[in-house]
This record gives sequence, structure tokens and C-alpha cells, in this order.
Amino acid sequence: MENTIVFALSSSKELANQVCEILGQEPGKVTVNHFADGEILVELGESVRGKDVYFIQSTNNPVNDNLMELLISIDAAKRASARTINAVIPYFGYARQDRKAKPRQPITSKLVASLLEQAGADRVITMDLHATQIQGFFDVPADDITTLTLVGEYLKEKETGKDLVVVSPDHGGVVRARRLAEQLDAPIAIIDKRRPKPNVAEAMNLIGDVNGKTAIIIDDMVDTAGTLTSGIKMLRDKGATKVYAACAHGILSGPAIDRLKAADLEEFICTNTIDQTEKRDLYEEMTVISVAPLLAATIQAIETNAPLSLALNSAVEESEESIKELCHKHDH
Repeated sequence: MENTIVFALSSSKELANQVCEILGQEPGKVTVNHFADGEILVELGESVRGKDVYFIQSTNNPVNDNLMELLISIDAAKRASARTINAVIPYFGYARQDRKAKPRQPITSKLVASLLEQAGADRVITMDLHATQIQGFFDVPADDITTLTLVGEYLKEKETGKDLVVVSPDHGGVVRARRLAEQLDAPIAIIDKRRPKPNVAEAMNLIGDVNGKTAIIIDDMVDTAGTLTSGIKMLRDKGATKVYAACAHGILSGPAIDRLKAADLEEFICTNTIDQTEKRDLYEEMTVISVAPLLAATIQAIETNAPLSLALNSAVEESEESIKELCHKHDH
């Protein structure tokens, strides 16, 4: 790994530092400055000539600033003769615009994929893409890592009873719900909902049985939490004794935290693909699981040409102790 440099960009500093700690190396030196008009200048503080470079940056709010910072960093590394440039994007912004839902709409996730390639990225690593077919928008290797294994391990430690049911908040999330249900050895239920306009969802019906059970709603992201809280209310109305909510990406925009606080929710579980330092202080019932072991294992597997699946399985096994500690900490 002596030819590997991991850079922590603005949106993912804590996560990148955790990854470097697992890899046993210091983060690469980089400074990000803004001109008075908002232009971004990224300067790499050490040589990357002939090195394998990894930039860790989620493209969450402010989405466009974080995306431009990543693109500019990639360009800087390319012009400094890096051997390979790897964009590690734990939360991939614009992933919701993956198709034309109506006439004259853009497919912005394809545009972002093209921008990353044109800037000079040789590989892209993402986590729980909103739509897995976005991998096909890239002409360079694209690895999409699932956080479900870590979330599943946490829930197995948290809820040992047999009265579990995993709930998909919509028809599009059924595959995700089924994978978690297999991990927990539980049945699934599906909320049938209608979305009249963006960020507004109306829960309609429930397919499956949650009466007298502990329900776990699993989604890839929670933005304003409107969909989620209407789903929680429906599950309670249908007789669920406890409701957990879990997701990979806690975007938590606008009224999300207030809505979660007001919901009849046992616990909200997300990962640190998006930094949750501030929001975790605002909401006690929030548990944040670190994805650093998965990203560190991915980088190590790429650098040593090892099978990625084996590396990720080992990372999950090694995370079991820290997950138990996190579970115990939340209970107290």
C-alpha cells in the first residue's frame, strides 16, 4: 500500500480519516480554498506521481460544491501524473434522476457519470446507489458496495425475537427489503404508496401482516422523512408493536429531524455515508453505523487484486464487535 494515497475532501473528512486509520496510513495532504465568487481551488500537498489516488467525497448538500470539488481534485491528480485515480463517493448525489420519468427531463446521474470520467476518474466506488443500473452509466469500473450487511448485523444484535417483519416503503425497494429479511430470517411487507410530486408521498395500503410484530422499515435514503413518517403511522395503525427505521443515506433535509422526533419510532438507524455529526446531537434516537471498514476493505482489495466479495465479508465479520458496542451504547 506504499503507492496508495487516500485524500479526505470536505464532505467526508471524518469517514476518510476512519478509513485511513484502518489502512494504517495518514490521509493525503490537500487544501481546498474558495475564491470570493465561489470558485473552488484544490491543491494537493504531496506528490502523487505514479501513485494510486483515492478521493473520498460524498456529493450531498451542498451538492454542486461537493461535486465540483471532487471533479477539480480528480483533474489536479491527473495533471500531477497519478497512476490511477479512484473516486470514492459514499453518497452519490443526483442518483434519483436516473431516467426520464416525464418528457423533456434530464438524466442527470448519467451526466455526473460522464463528468467524472471526463475529469479523469479511472474507477468509481459508490454505496447503495438509488438505482443499481447507474453502474451501467460508467465506462470505467464501478463498484457499488452495500451497507445492508452492517445494518443487518446491528438489527440482529438489537432485536433477537422472532416477531420481526421487514417493510419496504414502496414497490421499488422490495429487493432491498428481501435481502435484509433473509439476513434477519423474517417475512416482508410492502407499503403501496403514490407520489403526486417530488418529496411528497401519500401512503395508500399495506401488503403483508405487521400486527403484533416489530416492523423494520428499510430504505436507501431518507430526505425530508415525509414518506417515512407516513409509513410509520400506517404500520402503527396496522398493529405493529415497535417500529425501527433504517437507511444507508440519512440526507435529513428541512423538517426531517422534527418529523422523526414526532414519529412513534423506536430507533432511526443510518450510516455515515453522509456526515451526521450535527444531526446526531439533535436526535437521541439516532444510531450511526460507520461504513469505514467496508471502504477500507474495498481499497485494500483493489490494491492487492483480491476478490472484493471476500474482503467485504471479512470486514463485516471484523465489525461485529464494534456493532455490539454501538448497540450496547445506544441502549444506555
